[in-house]
Amino acid sequence: MSNKKSNLPYTKSEAKTWAKQTIVDWYDCPTTPFLADDSLDEDGLRKNVEYYMDIGETGLVCGGFVAECWNTTVTEWMRYHEVIAEVAGGKIPLHTIIFDPSVHQAMEKLNYVESLGFEAAEVVTPIVQLRADDEIFDYFNYLAENSNLALLFYRSAVSGHLISLELSQRLSEIETMVGMKQGSLNHADTLKLRKACRDDFIVSDPIETHWFNDLRGGGQVLYGAFHHILYGKKRVLLEEYTALARAGKWDEAYAIWESLSPVRDLLDEIMLGPLAGNFTYATTLGNVKAWYEAMGLAAGKLRSPMRQVSPEYKEWIAGRLKELGVV
Repeated sequence: MSNKKSNLPYTKSEAKTWAKQTIVDWYDCPTTPFLADDSLDEDGLRKNVEYYMDIGETGLVCGGFVAECWNTTVTEWMRYHEVIAEVAGGKIPLHTIIFDPSVHQAMEKLNYVESLGFEAAEVVTPIVQLRADDEIFDYFNYLAENSNLALLFYRSAVSGHLISLELSQRLSEIETMVGMKQGSLNHADTLKLRKACRDDFIVSDPIETHWFNDLRGGGQVLYGAFHHILYGKKRVLLEEYTALARAGKWDEAYAIWESLSPVRDLLDEIMLGPLAGNFTYATTLGNVKAWYEAMGLAAGKLRSPMRQVSPEYKEWIAGRLKELGVV
């Protein structure tokens, strides 16, 4: 059990109640701008974080696959988190993302971001060695016992191993495991897990296509997603139909949800569709950066050795976003 002094807004025994009350709406995963020499564009990152706060992001989930933090050194990873914490200044909740096969490296990162003021961490299934249910459980349980932070796990084949429904339920019983990002792309799994897990445990489906129906089924947050940022000038429609659904005005909410289909279809075409086919963000992340660039956000290059998106395709994406009224 961790004995470190904590400045978190909850104790370990309060973590689930705290999360259920506060982790709501949109906790998006932003991309990371890199300069031509592969270094972090700190100025661009600062401006982007200011933008996220201006548009009303409920929270940020930083440092994961979309952020290219699987392609950084630990020192760079830490600096990235420092910059975000400096800009946020306690004005927006910050969560990190951990995907280290070594539980001890994961603990080093968790301790560091806690010292910066981060409130929670999404942890990706450890890869390479740990595949058996007991092995995976012990990894997450070790983190929970030794860190003060509230934890969420990411159930996705992107990690190379999709956690079973049974293990998901077992993990939900860990004291500081407050939720999960249910990324199997199957909304039926989300509904099954919400029934199987305890009431104070968050099961979030991160796909906005499912959000309307998920609101009917007890959903409270689009966690670890990117839709609220990427929808640009159309994000007001996401906000409107969410408010209507929560007020029980389902027909009005559905009409607005349906009106977002062209934007949703574009995102499916350039990112989510290919992701569902090969379970890697790497091959489609450049398209998301082109989307960012069209919105006027700092995007920069894909970090080496990733292949860059062609200027022609970037121009096509920007043109479609203008046609759709996103930018």
